[in-house]
Amino acid sequence: MSWDWQFYCNDTATGEAVAGCFGPGGKEQTYLQWMLNAWGWTLSVSLLALLLALVVGSLIGIIRTAPNKWLARFGEAWTELFRNIPLLVQVFLWYHVLPSLFPSLREALPPSVLVVFALGFFTSARIGEQVKAGIKTLPTGQRYAGLAMGLTLPQTYRHVLLPMAFRIVIPPLTSESMNIVKNSAVAFAVSIPELAQFAQQASEETSHFEEIFIPVTALYFVSAFAINRIAKFIEARVRIPGQSGGK
Repeated sequence: MSWDWQFYCNDTATGEAVAGCFGPGGKEQTYLQWMLNAWGWTLSVSLLALLLALVVGSLIGIIRTAPNKWLARFGEAWTELFRNIPLLVQVFLWYHVLPSLFPSLREALPPSVLVVFALGFFTSARIGEQVKAGIKTLPTGQRYAGLAMGLTLPQTYRHVLLPMAFRIVIPPLTSESMNIVKNSAVAFAVSIPELAQFAQQASEETSHFEEIFIPVTALYFVSAFAINRIAKFIEARVRIPGQSGGK
């Protein structure tokens, strides 16, 4: 088997070799620049979707444990809706259907933002379930103690329940953070120039399937593994004393 890695230094338009593998322009000139740019898109979409999922998922987890039954039902409906529709279908809904119903969306939001919403809301349903489980794990006396000290219910969540619950659910949140990087590959279906689209298009142009998919797989692995290590570091720093694995 003979692999040719030199094609990464070829210009994507002309196919001619470029000295140093980096073209002079600001846009991607070589396949190496194209791949690195696609990696940047993958990380950008993943991180923005993760931030959205953490914020929305935390709110959903909170209201699902709230005493107000209507809020709890809304949280339940949100979780069931976004958890039970395949992610790729949700991406198509955001990209094709909603802009047709609301034409201003197509003008106001670029496709990458629509994918961020699809991926973020899909993941928020799973994070909401985990935040709810973390809160439910805490003794009920914690909430009553906060209220007895004169805190309002929102203050009790903010200062008493959530700090403990988030420490408990860091391991499953780590898994969701890694999954969001892998799930970002569905963005290729709506022509977002991320790693999966690069792999598909570049392999068709060059026929260097092994040389393309091996580095792309490695970049996905490095991205997910980096998130895992960061989350493990945070988990070790904020671990509740007395938990399994603690000092």
